Amino acid sequence: MTNKIQEGLWRQFGASIDMLQNAISFCPESYFTTNKRFYYLAYHCVLFLDYYLSIPPKDFSPILPFTIKDKEQRPLESIGDIVPDKIYSKEELIDYINKSRLKCKALIESLTDNEKLNIRFTEGNQEGDMDYPILEILLYNLRHTQHHIGQLNLIMRQDLHKHMEWAFRADEIN
Repeated sequence: MTNKIQEGLWRQFGASIDMLQNAISFCPESYFTTNKRFYYLAYHCVLFLDYYLSIPPKDFSPILPFTIKDKEQRPLESIGDIVPDKIYSKEELIDYINKSRLKCKALIESLTDNEKLNIRFTEGNQEGDMDYPILEILLYNLRHTQHHIGQLNLIMRQDLHKHMEWAFRADEIN
C-alpha cells in the first residue's frame, strides 16, 4: 500500500476515532450514567472498534469484558447480545478508545506490501460469516464506527440539544 493511501486512510479513520472519543467526552456525566441507551451504544461502538482491528478475530481479548446473553436476559437498551459486565466509566471507555487508536494506526502502518494486504479477517466458517481482506475490514470498521457516532450525536441532540463538531482529519498529535 502506498504511503499516500495509508496516510489518507489513517487520517479519516483516526478522525472517526476522534469523533467517538469526543461523543463520549462531551456527554455530561449525569446523562452518561443514567441514559442506558447512550451508554450501551457507546460501549458497543468502542468494543467493536477494537474487535474489527483484531487480526485474526479469534485473538480478540476485550479490555472491558462483556457477557453474551440471551434475549430474555439482556437489558432492553443493549445493542444485540453483547452486554458489558458492568457499567464502565467514561474514563475507562476513553482509555479503551486510546488503546484501539494506537492499534488502528499500527495496523494501517503495517500494510506496506501485497502480502500484508492479502491477510483476511475471517470470523466463523458458515456462509454469511465475515470473511474480508484487511483493507475491506478496515473500511467496514470505519463505517460501523461512524454509523454509531451518528446515533450517539443524534441522541445527545434530541435529549440535550447539544452536538459535537465534525472532525476533518485525525488529530496529528498521536
